[in-house]
Amino acid sequence: MISFKPVDASYISQLMAIENACHSHPWTEKTMLSCLAGRYFNLAAFQGDDMLGFYIGEQAGPDYTLMDICVAPKHQGQGIAKQLLNAFIEHGEQHQAENLFLEVRESNAPAIGLYESAGFSHMSVRKNYYPTATGNEDAILMGMSFSL
Repeated sequence: MISFKPVDASYISQLMAIENACHSHPWTEKTMLSCLAGRYFNLAAFQGDDMLGFYIGEQAGPDYTLMDICVAPKHQGQGIAKQLLNAFIEHGEQHQAENLFLEVRESNAPAIGLYESAGFSHMSVRKNYYPTATGNEDAILMGMSFSL
């Protein structure tokens, strides 16, 4: 059975293991630690003591941004990312967010499909935003607005 709970800095090793496994250019531990406090919020998925994945969100005024979402490779394809994304959306609804935003690599078709299926729409493109092994790649900015 999968359970969900917010995590703090005591989970940094598990967060970083998933972060490093999921991204070609992962966050540093310092960045991750800075995103576990203040205007940031998170939720992690667990099976027992094993962290399966997480998301980190940021609140800026009435808007919320999905900063990072990862599922350990051995647990991908099981709907965990969808559950985490839905929890992020629900968090926004519960806190009267006006808009939700995220950025995604243009090459990440599975993530784009997940975000579209959850109701996010393409808003714009940030040229050469993400580093790659051979240069840079565009980011697609996606958003969702709530009716207030």
